[in-house]
Amino acid sequence: MDDLRQKFIDLIAGATDEATLEQVRLSAIGKKGEVALKMRELGRMTPEERQTVGPALNALKDEIASAIAARKAGLEDAALDARLKGEWLDVTLPGRRRGALPGTIHPISQVWEEVTAIFADMGFAVAEGPQIETDWYNFDALNIPDHHPARGEMDTFYMHRTEDDDRPPHVLRTHTSPVQIRSMQQQGAPIRIICPGRVYRADYDQTHTPMFHQVEGLVLDKGTSMANLKWVLEEFFSAYFGTTVKTRFRASHFPFTEPSAEVDIQCSWEGGTVKVGEGDGWLEVLGSGMVHPHVLRAGGVNPDDWQGFAFGMGIDRIAMLKYGIPDLRAFFESDLRWLRHYGFSPLAVPTLHGGV
Repeated sequence: MDDLRQKFIDLIAGATDEATLEQVRLSAIGKKGEVALKMRELGRMTPEERQTVGPALNALKDEIASAIAARKAGLEDAALDARLKGEWLDVTLPGRRRGALPGTIHPISQVWEEVTAIFADMGFAVAEGPQIETDWYNFDALNIPDHHPARGEMDTFYMHRTEDDDRPPHVLRTHTSPVQIRSMQQQGAPIRIICPGRVYRADYDQTHTPMFHQVEGLVLDKGTSMANLKWVLEEFFSAYFGTTVKTRFRASHFPFTEPSAEVDIQCSWEGGTVKVGEGDGWLEVLGSGMVHPHVLRAGGVNPDDWQGFAFGMGIDRIAMLKYGIPDLRAFFESDLRWLRHYGFSPLAVPTLHGGV
């Protein structure tokens, strides 16, 4: 562990720009970094070994994170000094008068409304829930076992508690699936809902951010099947992208569904851009499956009488696909130029008859 520490401390000290520093961060404490891989080995250790190795790994992670933050601050200060030396401004010049610029609707807000309009036309109601959830709603009720990687602090934001706090642990929800449990408890079955909302995971790169947006769907009835699921998804994608879109289901595994399937949509790759609904390529967009009996019981629904399907997709991801936005991080940087370019008119309310 000392060698690992020295390796990354040297790499951090040698980073000359923020891009290099970010690569060092990902390779050290990112989701697939070396420290994260060491964390995953804790499950194969004895309790005595975990008591020693676990705190050491957490200390190493904190030390690397602190060193990265310090180096980043140093690089920013150096860049600012260079900019101040190279730029010159006459502060005595009069200001330029500009007319008020109209505001625009953020792409995420626009796509959120588009998704809601399409599913509302298919009879789905919108359900909402708290963004701070108990460990039970976020994991246990969804059949996610204690040893699942998603429950680790490397992937989930846990709320800080004092030693004498005996309340159940709370997390920033990692998906909107807890809303499904709460809706089943409140409404029972049959049910047909979508659950759009903000979710949080400890990850950050071109296609991942610590906070992003999801929409999940849940349908419970007497004879609901995977065929119904496929129809719903193909109808949604065809309406959303404005062209007939075929889907492909691939067998997968999720704790909360059985059977489970990853869903791909038909697309082509031309000139570095993705065109949905044509060609012979496929792009993975969501996970889905038939709701697991354990999840139905957690929601107070008898699996002997009811069955149904669930699915979930990223609102930000499908916004990037439809409107050609290359970097997920730009959604949250509050760049006015970006917002004016990708934003929508406040009068362009998404409807099926008016266009989405």
